[in-house]
Amino acid sequence: MSLQSQRQPIQGLSTHEVKERRARGLGCVQPPATGRSYVRIVRENVLNSVNTILFSIALALVLLGQYLDALISVGVISFNIVISLIQEARAKHTLDRIALLTRPKAMVLRDGREQQIDPGELVVGDIVVVHPGDQIVVDGPVVGDGRVEVDESLLTGESDLVTKRESDRLFSGTFCVTGSVFYRAEKVGVQSVAGRLTTRARAYREMYTPLQREINLVIRVLLLVALFLELLLLAASIVSFIPIVETVRMAMVIIGIVPNGLFLSISVAYALGAVRLAGKGALVQKFNIIESLSHVDMLCTDKTGTLTANALELAALHPYGIEEATLRLLLGSYIVHASSHNATSQAIETACPEQALRGLHVREEIPFSSTRKWSALVVDDAAMRGVYVLGAPEMLQAHLAPGADLGSFIETETKQGLRVLLFAHSPEPVQVQPREGEACLPCGLLPLGAISLRDTLRPEARETLAQFAALGVQIKIISGDHPQTVAALAKQVGLDSEIKAMVGSELDTLDNAQLAQRAEETTVFSRITPQQKERVIQALRSRTHYVAMIGDGVNDILSLKQANVGIAMQSGSQATRGVADLVLLHDSFASLPPAVREGQRIRNGMQDILKLFLARVGSVTLLLISIAFVGGFPFQPRQTSLLTFFTVGVPTLALAYWARPERVPSKSLIRSLARFVLPASLTTCLVAIGVYLAVLIPASLRLPVPANPYREGALPLAQTAITVFTVLCGLLLVLFVEPPNRPRPGQKRKYGNWHPSLLILGLFMCFLGVLAIPPLRMLFNLQALDLVTYLIIGGAVLLWALLIGGIWHFHLFERFFQL
Repeated sequence: MSLQSQRQPIQGLSTHEVKERRARGLGCVQPPATGRSYVRIVRENVLNSVNTILFSIALALVLLGQYLDALISVGVISFNIVISLIQEARAKHTLDRIALLTRPKAMVLRDGREQQIDPGELVVGDIVVVHPGDQIVVDGPVVGDGRVEVDESLLTGESDLVTKRESDRLFSGTFCVTGSVFYRAEKVGVQSVAGRLTTRARAYREMYTPLQREINLVIRVLLLVALFLELLLLAASIVSFIPIVETVRMAMVIIGIVPNGLFLSISVAYALGAVRLAGKGALVQKFNIIESLSHVDMLCTDKTGTLTANALELAALHPYGIEEATLRLLLGSYIVHASSHNATSQAIETACPEQALRGLHVREEIPFSSTRKWSALVVDDAAMRGVYVLGAPEMLQAHLAPGADLGSFIETETKQGLRVLLFAHSPEPVQVQPREGEACLPCGLLPLGAISLRDTLRPEARETLAQFAALGVQIKIISGDHPQTVAALAKQVGLDSEIKAMVGSELDTLDNAQLAQRAEETTVFSRITPQQKERVIQALRSRTHYVAMIGDGVNDILSLKQANVGIAMQSGSQATRGVADLVLLHDSFASLPPAVREGQRIRNGMQDILKLFLARVGSVTLLLISIAFVGGFPFQPRQTSLLTFFTVGVPTLALAYWARPERVPSKSLIRSLARFVLPASLTTCLVAIGVYLAVLIPASLRLPVPANPYREGALPLAQTAITVFTVLCGLLLVLFVEPPNRPRPGQKRKYGNWHPSLLILGLFMCFLGVLAIPPLRMLFNLQALDLVTYLIIGGAVLLWALLIGGIWHFHLFERFFQL
């Protein structure tokens, strides 16, 4: 029988009324999307400042007819764009698919009958029907005399069910657990509680990791240097009447000091991490979040649905005057014959799977109610006769037989934050539910036993939190639940029994400075509202902590956005998944430790990649400035593309793949890079100038003065020589960064890693092929050099290797600058 047939006076809207109200603007306006659109993903990855400059210069080359120069020059950045677009679009597609599968439906009363519609079709005044298991999709009061028990944990964080009767308000984002009612839609879409929280989360946040911030700083500095040199080039081209084609080519070489390929290497490193994690059940929404996890020193987590699995388990069983086996038999039989099932009954049934009498004659049943907090069965059967009651001890206490001794079990378990129930009975099967009025228990109940229940932890929660603690990450539990319940859970997950706790009412009395101090010392926060969660995260970040927040409900949206790293459960709300950086598919914590290891791998790989990129950029920049004094120009655009491909293009991608997930020491990245980059750049520049002059001066004396010195004569020979030299030095530099045998961080034992050496050997052979094959040599504007020139280059490379090796081995740079 439908709910409508039981309550005929309740009438829903007609189709005409729905159209009229929608025309008046009373329809459901959905909250703005919390994720990014495909258009925004494309815009953010394509139209950034460096890409715009590169594409502008490439367009100028195309207009001048230099198509190949333009194509080769923008090839690397195009790969970067494609990889970023594919990964972020894949993450959006996966989230959209999850949202579609989990999108709720609404059962509405229209034209006198129940209809299932999309929540977006609701209007103000609609009568919505809710049954057990349904999600409440709009805000509004209960109408009629029905009653339901609602799970509001996704909205408030509290796990206890809330009873709703006529005139009580239901809120979107909550779930009906028991009962069925009608309720009137009053606040729909953005006007609902969940809608307002989602609206505050509408802006997609752009969070940069410490490594990214330092890289961005370096790139901005190099961009300013490049723009300064471009202005000097423009002035020189006007004064010296340099042809416009050559001016544009030189401009492309100068802008090449901005390491656009570094973006590709970062994207590849992040993409590799995202692919590895996807196979382990974690969806990466933003590339940088994997590396960002390696910086986390504070992990905040919700309780309900995050640490716990929304289920209970039997913690202890205490019989009164009977054997434990008999108590299990009676409990199992009671649960088997009860018609309503909830988390409590499932926990008892799981603990007593074999102990149950079946087929008993049940005369009467009183289902559980959160108001009376007990349920009862009246059994009229020889095997199990009488009234059996299961409920909260404080509610049954007044009905127990005089002198009934419950001992200390109930008090002890309650102090530990466990949920305790008393099981009692009356020998006679008397009527409990009168024909009119509330159910009433008989007096003289005899206690049979007490049971304690605890929240079921997710299987991997304890181990995962222990691994974070071993990494030096502090754990904070932030929940809307009862303080004793949260404290008990903290002990279950292995936190110190002497932890400090705080309740939400106390938090409101503190100003921001006081809260920051208390939040630092507090481990458990209970009875916390969504706005208070947000304040706690802000307070922790104000103390320079790098904060990760794990949540699943609408009540976690604000705190997820405030955290440096937002992590959501797949089973959580759609809005929560939309604002999160990392989504745990299948709600598995097991994906978090691999994510941290991937972060360490990326940081290790990026440090090596940065060394190579900045060493190349530093040497090229110094050469551009130095050779401007000597006369001429060191490279042509195609030659710099060749230099980039062999020295940083392929090697950095390989280093990103081969990077090891080891703990990175906490030290200044800028200082660490300076110790490597400055000696490498200076020595490369000095020796390269010698090679340039050693080829340019004799060729100038030997060859006639050409009409266009930039395309023929001595300068192209010198450019080829300096290109060959810098490529060979760049290949050797990879072996300095990643030698075949290197010590492990913090250990004396070394490990063998011959992959980079084999890669460099392969790249060297490929480079020889480019020099030996005339069409390839012409493609990159390289000239044929004689044997003497190659010997000069080989000797210069050997000299450079000895110089740089000696500087690093004897720490000459650190001694000079007293570092």
